[in-house]
Amino acid sequence: MNGNVIVGQSGGPTAVINSSLAGVFKTALDRGAKKIYGMCNGIKGLLDEKYVDLTDKLNSTMAIDLLKRTPSSFLGSCRFKLPDVEKDKATYERIFEILKKLDIKFFFYIGGNDSMDTIDKLSKYAKTVNSDISFMGVPKTIDNDLAITDHTPGYGSAAKFIAATMKEIIRDGHVYDYPTISVVEIMGRNAGWLTAAAALAKSDDCEGVDLIYLPEKVFDVDHFINKIKELSKTGKSIVVAVSEGVRVADGRFVFELAEHVEFVDAFGHKQMSGTAKFLANKITAELGTKARAIELSTLQRCAAHMSSRTDITEAYNVGGAAVKAAFEGETGKVVVLKRVSDDPYMCITETADVSKIANVEKKVPMDWITDDDYVTNDLIHYIHPLIQAELSPIMVDGLPRHLHLSM
Repeated sequence: MNGNVIVGQSGGPTAVINSSLAGVFKTALDRGAKKIYGMCNGIKGLLDEKYVDLTDKLNSTMAIDLLKRTPSSFLGSCRFKLPDVEKDKATYERIFEILKKLDIKFFFYIGGNDSMDTIDKLSKYAKTVNSDISFMGVPKTIDNDLAITDHTPGYGSAAKFIAATMKEIIRDGHVYDYPTISVVEIMGRNAGWLTAAAALAKSDDCEGVDLIYLPEKVFDVDHFINKIKELSKTGKSIVVAVSEGVRVADGRFVFELAEHVEFVDAFGHKQMSGTAKFLANKITAELGTKARAIELSTLQRCAAHMSSRTDITEAYNVGGAAVKAAFEGETGKVVVLKRVSDDPYMCITETADVSKIANVEKKVPMDWITDDDYVTNDLIHYIHPLIQAELSPIMVDGLPRHLHLSM
């Protein structure tokens, strides 16, 4: 083959994003890539000419095995929004100048909605300048909100961690001879896929969470307090799972009902935090009952010790599939997972136009959310296969060993 490969990672980290990087690297290497570069801190790092030769860093089978088990983004990440080419053509000229200097013919970007926007813009610009570089998106997000694909790598492991953690919180609540109330805040700005995973805690050894609130439905604070009041009459501990992005009828996030410091990133996203704390304080004020707020926060993103082997395998496969598609002439595409069987569970990879995925959010279907503040069995059955099996960390001196890149 002619030309070199470059790969980057963008957006929030996951427990398996590096497995996708391993899939891109190993498949490109096996197919004869001359050099495989890694962008340090995504497209922003590339603009600063920060990149590494991955063949120097991943020079053994052990290194690749460690990479697959290493959480977060090995190459670093960024939240950098490419400007529209009409407003800033110089940025695109700069990117393509760097790619030409490195003799890049294949460009892979591992990320979520915003990362697919980058692939969309670069592939369209490439056509206008008659560039022969192939641009491919590799899906990643714990939020599971990419369109077209059945689910996204990263989601299964986060769902596994959430379900396991909810079981432990429920057990914790049964320690005392008096009821406790725990409100658990789970990531999810506009889509409730992660919070829905709390429903998996219900099993033959666990009664499960009591209430689940997703951002797809309007949140009524008074209704919530009344539900807690009714559940409190049972005298048992109560555990509530709530998405950080739930909103009240006037469109405000619940966390905005309390005093907060607001931070907005390059994509216009508000920093999400404080929903559980507001609701726990509200319970205490209204009912005179002690309530605990628990934020899973970043713990749910990169819990590689609780990763799903299914998730790791699929993450690796989509990376490899992206290389295969690019080497066979595709560009402006993203690899998607298509579920072909539930029993036994099986997914295959396909490609879809990135323009149909970039900046499109897939939300939990309303008919998978019940009127009694819970989710349906259909949603539970959808998630269940994604959390199956484990890939044990490589332990050194009692702790997981990770691969680290010094930048």
